[in-house]
Amino acid sequence: MTQYADSVQTPLRKRLQEKVVLVTGGGTGIGRAAVLAYAREGAKVVLAGRRWAEIEATRLDVIKEGGDALAVVADITQEEDIRRLLATVTAHYGRLDIAFNNAGILGNFVPIHQQTSADFDAVIATNLRGVWLSIKYQVETFLSQNSGGVIVNTSSWLAKGALAGSSSYSASKGALDALIRAVALEYGEKAIRINNINPGIIDTPMAHSSISDPSAFTPFITHTPAQRLGLPEDIADVAVWLSTDDARFITGQSLLVDGGYTIAGMR
Repeated sequence: MTQYADSVQTPLRKRLQEKVVLVTGGGTGIGRAAVLAYAREGAKVVLAGRRWAEIEATRLDVIKEGGDALAVVADITQEEDIRRLLATVTAHYGRLDIAFNNAGILGNFVPIHQQTSADFDAVIATNLRGVWLSIKYQVETFLSQNSGGVIVNTSSWLAKGALAGSSSYSASKGALDALIRAVALEYGEKAIRINNINPGIIDTPMAHSSISDPSAFTPFITHTPAQRLGLPEDIADVAVWLSTDDARFITGQSLLVDGGYTIAGMR
């Protein structure tokens, strides 16, 4: 994490007091920042992930700040895990108000002729099918409550652009952008909103796991008008905003949060 990232803290405004929020991929990076940001706004947060140590560490950070959180091990590629996760949320807190579907994987960034069908299937299983299943059961929960609700998903700038080797990942995120437009049309009358955030290059453990040489980030930073990598908090704060009534008339949108990286122009 950068020194600048360490100085960022979401303002305590309590816009989500007593709301129940589910965050998948909540142990590290964007997910961890989102869990803390939601909790600071007064929400009760259920954070899910595949690795207990990571999600429990994040939960304890919430508790240290005086928040309320529950950690649940779940794998969104497994439909039964998603059913169990939603049942746990409603059993523990009585309802679900907001879901931030953040869990995802990068896969292998190699040219398509070097990829295997198993590589492609793994990316789609998490980034598309897993999010589709999550949305399905979250919507079912909202409908059963007759309460409306908010869903935010982590997409990517690669849904709108590309990198060499990103065919599987770009396909998964492009499909996710298309998916939410249909869902927004289907459930708008039920007061269910759904939007995507399309992050640029973000300073996360996932990003560093795919790029071992820190100097490889330099071209991205140079091309970005903001002249830095994004921070997990940059995305988390947008997720929170989209979850509040401040964004009540926004649905079916995919919002680029990339420091201007995808602007087609020259400085």
